[in-house]
Amino acid sequence: MSEQFTIGIGTVGAGMWFSYDSGSKWRHIQRHINPEGNVRAVCVDPGDPKRILAASDRSGLFRSEDGGFHWVPLTSPITEGEIWTLTVDPTDSNRVYVGTRPGVWRSTDGGESWEQLEMGMNPQCPIGISRTTNIVVDPRDPKTVWAGIEVDGIYRSNDGGDSWTHLSQIGPTQFHDDIHGLAVNTHHGGANIMATTPFGLATSTDDGASWDWHEFDGFDKGSGNPHAYCRSVLVKPGDPQTVLVGCGDYIPGAVGGIEVSRDGGRSFKRASLPVEANSTVYAMAMHPGVPGAVAASSVFGQIFLSHDSGDSWSKVDREFGEIRSITLSPA
Repeated sequence: MSEQFTIGIGTVGAGMWFSYDSGSKWRHIQRHINPEGNVRAVCVDPGDPKRILAASDRSGLFRSEDGGFHWVPLTSPITEGEIWTLTVDPTDSNRVYVGTRPGVWRSTDGGESWEQLEMGMNPQCPIGISRTTNIVVDPRDPKTVWAGIEVDGIYRSNDGGDSWTHLSQIGPTQFHDDIHGLAVNTHHGGANIMATTPFGLATSTDDGASWDWHEFDGFDKGSGNPHAYCRSVLVKPGDPQTVLVGCGDYIPGAVGGIEVSRDGGRSFKRASLPVEANSTVYAMAMHPGVPGAVAASSVFGQIFLSHDSGDSWSKVDREFGEIRSITLSPA
């Protein structure tokens, strides 16, 4: 029998749900966190898998110390807008980054106090207000922090967020800078920065000075795009050769898929799912404490699980509304 694990999901319009038995049974979190709110960001503390952070639009930040059973609100000034991403420094659990619409906030005392960071980013983009979709603390140096912005490319800080540099355009058009997913890969000799956009996967071997592109095949139905619209990118902890990319025909899309690489992102094969994903595969999660386990969710509420790092998949029976974030951690 495969090892049991905990799955947490954040939804649009139905708050947050947790399963403590690998997806068989689900619990709707109703205390403190608005059960009908938008939870776009849920994050497991890399230093303590029982500590989980979550963010609810126009409500603020919340923390669990027992693997998602009980939740308490954190003191936070981020209570008016949308929160799109949460990241905890793997070397210092007191250092937390929050990506909002627009901007980035940082706490250095575990969420007791917060400061909005000056990035120099444009608060407006071609589709409206800019969103910080990803913040990644570089595993090679925690002072290096990467931020992906919707239709404004990638920003890098070399001093833990005190100052930022806007990287040059990563693709031939403005919407190639529409960053959906962001990851750092420690594979020597391969790509070290990976970013997903509507046009595929951008990879850099020189920390963002130059970029190569990998476009994935489109789908037989849906928008008719000749290439896949990409959302999340996930590098397996402890195995940088394994890379997964969630994709679909568009957003939210009518069909979705998962691309799997076993050579650090040089080549990919589309996974065989037990049923066709009903929309773009938006979020994915792994955890080093549960080797081989992967949780992936489509925009329109399906959850797919793998116990062998993406070679084979099953589908959770329970379906939800819109899922925007997912976590996986030891049970």
